[in-house]
Amino acid sequence: MKRFSSIFLLLLLAAVNASAQQNGSLSGVVTARNGEPVAYVTVSIKGTSYAAATTDKGYYRINRVNPGTYTVSVSAINIASQEKEINIAAGQHHMVNFVLDISSTQLKEVMVNARHNSVKMDNPSQSLRLQEPLLQVAQNIQVVSGQSIKEQQIISMSDGIIRNVSGAVRLEHWGDLYANITMRGSQVQAFRNGFNVVSSYWGPLTEDMSFVDHIEFVKGPAGFMLSNGDPSGLYNVVTKKPTGQTKNEFSYTVGSFNLNRATLDLDGKLSKNGKLLYRLNLSGQNKGSFRQNEFNDRYAIAPVLSYQMDDKTRITAEYVYQRANMSDVGSFYIFSPTGYATHPREFSDLPSGLPPTHINDHSLAINVQHQISENWRLTAQAAYYNYHQNGTSMWADSVERDGRYYRNVGIWEARSAMSLGQIFLNGKVTTGPIVHKILAGVDLGDKKYAADYSQTHSLDTGSAPFDPKAPNLDMPSNGYPVYDRTLNLEARAAAGFGLINSHYTSLYLQDELGFLNNRIRLTLAGRYTYVHQSNFGTAQKANHFTPRVGLSISVDNQMSVYGLYDQAFTPQAGNVSVGKLKPLTGNNIEFGVKKDWAEGKWNTTVAVYRILKNNELTADPNAPANSGLSIVFGQRRAQGVEFDLRGELLPGLDLTANYALTDSKVSKVNPGVSEALAIKVGDVVPGYSKHVANAWLTYKLRTGALRGAGVSGGFTYMAGRQTDTWSVGLLKLPDYFKLDGGLFWEGNKMRITANVFNILDKYLYSGSYYAALAAYNYQAEAPRNYRFSVSYKF
Repeated sequence: MKRFSSIFLLLLLAAVNASAQQNGSLSGVVTARNGEPVAYVTVSIKGTSYAAATTDKGYYRINRVNPGTYTVSVSAINIASQEKEINIAAGQHHMVNFVLDISSTQLKEVMVNARHNSVKMDNPSQSLRLQEPLLQVAQNIQVVSGQSIKEQQIISMSDGIIRNVSGAVRLEHWGDLYANITMRGSQVQAFRNGFNVVSSYWGPLTEDMSFVDHIEFVKGPAGFMLSNGDPSGLYNVVTKKPTGQTKNEFSYTVGSFNLNRATLDLDGKLSKNGKLLYRLNLSGQNKGSFRQNEFNDRYAIAPVLSYQMDDKTRITAEYVYQRANMSDVGSFYIFSPTGYATHPREFSDLPSGLPPTHINDHSLAINVQHQISENWRLTAQAAYYNYHQNGTSMWADSVERDGRYYRNVGIWEARSAMSLGQIFLNGKVTTGPIVHKILAGVDLGDKKYAADYSQTHSLDTGSAPFDPKAPNLDMPSNGYPVYDRTLNLEARAAAGFGLINSHYTSLYLQDELGFLNNRIRLTLAGRYTYVHQSNFGTAQKANHFTPRVGLSISVDNQMSVYGLYDQAFTPQAGNVSVGKLKPLTGNNIEFGVKKDWAEGKWNTTVAVYRILKNNELTADPNAPANSGLSIVFGQRRAQGVEFDLRGELLPGLDLTANYALTDSKVSKVNPGVSEALAIKVGDVVPGYSKHVANAWLTYKLRTGALRGAGVSGGFTYMAGRQTDTWSVGLLKLPDYFKLDGGLFWEGNKMRITANVFNILDKYLYSGSYYAALAAYNYQAEAPRNYRFSVSYKF
């Protein structure tokens, strides 16, 4: 047997060697005209699937190429492609180098836009204001690439995006209206292109993925780089911009529950000299639900114009319009006095005639970048956001012991207007052996939010409560609501404590000192913020200085270790029932290790942290969910461990995997909170999961008759789930496991993707216990469902 195995092994090695001798290979280095390596650009053999990305040293290699004459091309966003003819001979290796005619400024842009066709991105967007690769940043920043969004068929910000980031969970209370993402034990701030777009606790409207390029998740305080930041972090949605290349793509998706969705992405030049560029993204969808009478129809229009005035100045103007027409935003919840998931998964209490919620969401942004010199760049940008919502939110007035309950529909008409401005300067100065990377800037914001949610209507009369055992979804016994709109929205909002206004000015300065050829990087930064806000009838002024100290050390070219101390200062909005409204303050201590593997093809990050947050608001568990009442409970401490892996492990094999251990507890209680709500030191803070693990794997065949075909799959696991209010009841949420997967085929112009979600058809849900109702509330997720997409590039 051993002799047979040896002979078989020798034959196998001979066959592999013979196969290798029949093919050729090529490699080389891509550099700019100044000799600097051009990293992460694509080198491909035209008309084939052979391609490779350059490393951080500009090196690339393509193996197992069939003999023949080919055109080798190197390309990247915002630069002209370069081509060379080459004859590949069997069994021979060929060297093909490229020198690109690009300036240092263009080279930086290439680095920023690198790896757009990979699940791993190595550089932050310009909106994060950093001047270095993520590997060197003294903070845990995870980026969800456009390729991951496409592979996983994600269609909105609330649609599974968080599986790609360690420790991120959602409070699903508002469905697809708002994302409400929690990391490190708290809800994080929502940003778009570097602007804080949160005008109230409930915003903003989830972004449609048709106009989204990628999403950056910044762990820990980030006020130094963007705005008033939460100690737990933020996510920054980066929208699609013109690339200077003519690239158009149409995609159509069908799926369960009558999902029909079409998107169109047009990208090109409006002038022959390439100075005036455009990008236009359009989308439209009709989407039903596994529950009766629920729907979510949306469309989006997102044009972008970019004009290169000269070699130093570029102006980009962007407009986004989202229109949503959806069923009542609170209809997902079911109520039961006995526990969770007590009714069939498809059960609904939404009457068929309740008017839908309409939303119009506009945003306009202008960005001007001016390259002052080789080492200095000035960026100025301004944005205006206008949001109007007119609809309702369902909840329960009361719940009977036999399971019947009284449905209540509250008006939810809201308008938000935000005027935002930023000016920041990036530069580099050398003093002796030390290189200083300077960041300085000003942030300005004026936010106004007005909402009428004070008018309510009970759908059910006292003699005829809603009976889940015999649900009637026709005309309710007490009819549909008719709200009084005699006064304008602002007047109604003022009378009902529905006004939230905030004006702020921030100044910041950061110096990153590079020692020993930038192998050691010390970050020293400070930010001064002045805020004047009036929330729910309570006005306050505050100012605060927040320091930041970070240290990042490159062990070698592919590994760094870092430490960080940071503080945060954020104004808060809330109608406080217990405690006194104050700005949120906090600090974060974090240590981590980052490493690139296999010449940068994949990356791992391990981080440990400890966060203290003071004066934080949380929903009052004794009040209805749509009351807007909050408590200021004192101080919380969150600590944990995070692990992220993403990239190409083997040729054709991409993996995104992560795990987080999060522990968030009360460390201090304000006077009056314990007496009113029985919250004490050591209590677990609601709204997160102690253990969260995710993975998404994709394997694509690169050769053979099935070249371009592939398989993908992934899971989400959560354990130690905490409810989203302090009233935890007698039952805890069970562990959560969801399995998804599918098949795809991708050619030069077409991609076909089919995924099945919740393959095991588990009854998945989230929920809480509300003491005011003496009942559990929960919302179920969809049963096994599918999506099928066809994309065509032209």
